[in-house]
Amino acid sequence: MALQLTVNGETRTLDPQPDPPGLLQVIEALGHNPALVVVEHNGTIVPRRRWPDSTILNGDNLEIVTIVGGGS
Repeated sequence: MALQLTVNGETRTLDPQPDPPGLLQVIEALGHNPALVVVEHNGTIVPRRRWPDSTILNGDNLEIVTIVGGGS
């Protein structure tokens, strides 16, 4: 079953497995490297250890921030 989500302010449609998917499956389906992102799900930052247990439902809102290294 396809999910409609708001990801970083944009509507996205995904068909991840399993149904319903965990947050980790959605992050991967969106093409992100899970080791390099921080995720807010419906207004709450989700610790990485809870990603496999955090179920994503139709209409949920995700903010995904990619960690970028750098320095001088």
